[in-house]
This record gives sequence, C-alpha cells and structure tokens, in this order.
Amino acid sequence: MFDIVLYRPEIPPNTGNIMRLCANTGSRLHLIHPLAFDLDDTKLKRAGLDYREWAEVREFSSLEDFVAEVAPERLIAFTRDGEGRYSDIDYRSGDALLFGPESDGLPADVLASPLVSQRVRIPMLARSRSLNLSNAVAIVVFEAWKQNGFAGGI
Repeated sequence: MFDIVLYRPEIPPNTGNIMRLCANTGSRLHLIHPLAFDLDDTKLKRAGLDYREWAEVREFSSLEDFVAEVAPERLIAFTRDGEGRYSDIDYRSGDALLFGPESDGLPADVLASPLVSQRVRIPMLARSRSLNLSNAVAIVVFEAWKQNGFAGGI
C-alpha cells in the first residue's frame, strides 16, 4: 500500500521496528545505501522479531535507483523544516514516504531534489530537535493508512 523509504539508516533496532511496522500494515520497506549496519545484525533481528519474513524489504544503491525502479507517483519527504504538516496531506496508496538518517535527517541535496514531491514535518515542541525514526515512521504510516480506511486491516 505505501512505500517506506529509509535514506541511509544508521540504527539497526529502528530499522527492525520499521520492518515489523511494514509487515503489520502492508507497507513495503526500501533501504537506500549505504547502510550503517548489516541486515544480519542481531539488534535488527531482535527488534524485527519474526516479522522479517513477512516484510517486503528491498535495497537500492541510491534514491535515484529507487525512483527509477519503483516509480512512485509521489515521493513525500519528512523533515523538521517541512512546509506543511504530515496530517494535512491526502495520502494515496502507492505514495513513497521518505525518511532520513537518525543523526541529521535528510540532507539538503535530497530535500532540494526534483524527485521529491512534497516536504512536510511532524509537529513538535519548539525546544525539540527530533523524534525517534521508528516512531516518526509509525505516526505517518498510521495516518496514511487511516485515511485509506485501514485497507486490508482487521
């Protein structure tokens, strides 16, 4: 239903949690290299539990390769400097939701790329710097899934 795109993820348990989220929501997970860990990492496996076998996970050497192969209608980037809020978007099945690395988010060149359709933020208090990556992805995926009637869910 949705394509979750992690651009150069750094923390194995976050990616494991997101794998589990994808398996439970029917979303597909796409990892853009380089990864800061091996997909056989014990922490990733522990966080993903046995959901890895149910999650569709693909790897790409670049964001351009992902877009060329998957051809999403929209690539929506999530950044603390986004122009609008994540909840103001009308999500559609097939949207690609792009999240940056845990340490510093999406780089300026990615945010400025013509591949990116929209740049949005998840509201936080002004004193806050960022949310945990797997929490941010969960917030967005459940909003998008809710807007689509929790298609396929029970």
